[in-house]
Amino acid sequence: MYIHDLNPVFINLGFLEIRWYSLAYIFGILIGWWLAKKIILLKIKNNIVFFDIKLFDDLINYIIISIILGGRIGYIIFYNPNYYLSNPIDVFKIWQGGMSFHGALLGIIIGTYFFSKKVKINTFFFLDVVASVAPLGIFFGRIANFINGELYGKPSNVFWAVVFPKVDMLSRHPSQLYEALLEGIILFSILIVIIFKKNIAIGICSSLFMILYGSFRILAEQFREPDRQIGYLFDLFSMGSVLSFVMILTGLFILIEIKKNEIYK
Repeated sequence: MYIHDLNPVFINLGFLEIRWYSLAYIFGILIGWWLAKKIILLKIKNNIVFFDIKLFDDLINYIIISIILGGRIGYIIFYNPNYYLSNPIDVFKIWQGGMSFHGALLGIIIGTYFFSKKVKINTFFFLDVVASVAPLGIFFGRIANFINGELYGKPSNVFWAVVFPKVDMLSRHPSQLYEALLEGIILFSILIVIIFKKNIAIGICSSLFMILYGSFRILAEQFREPDRQIGYLFDLFSMGSVLSFVMILTGLFILIEIKKNEIYK
């Protein structure tokens, strides 16, 4: 059993705090951007797409804005609308936490759609690339969640359980690390192999991301405490599980449509 005593602040300069959570976003975006460019360059080399790689830097700007706006708005709508209706100024206090993965996902899809229309490239091409590198950012984010001692798991007596003293003195599942493994390492390992295949249909990685992330998230939610302000919907499902189930259905629909179009080509 481990007693959590990690400091969420990486460096405190007095006038400025640099938090692990902020670094997770920065490293996730930078590494994802670098790897995404490698993927696109390979696709260009294989004549799969014709695209000026310099324009990809503009997509990163769209994605950063989409993550922040989508993640924040999603959290407010899905997880804590009453609080923010009563405290509207706190909507802008992102440094205090409160970001939704599913909201960020919607933001990325919308931002990528508008960018794709601008450069006249299939939206799913860019979404495939983003989906393949996104698990890296998710991994860093879940590690930051663990360092912050947030999104903790349910009480457990397993030998690797963790006590989060700022919550209580119960030993709990380190559900953040489960998610880092499932949604980060394993999901990345699967998608990065697929995206580098020459004959993979556009949209496959996007649909698999939706299906696999949704499945992994629902699995991890079984070990994670629900958000206190929401609890379980219908006394059965966490909000994360419900949103992830919608992801799975959407991914299956996209995958079926792709396979259907391949048949009729």
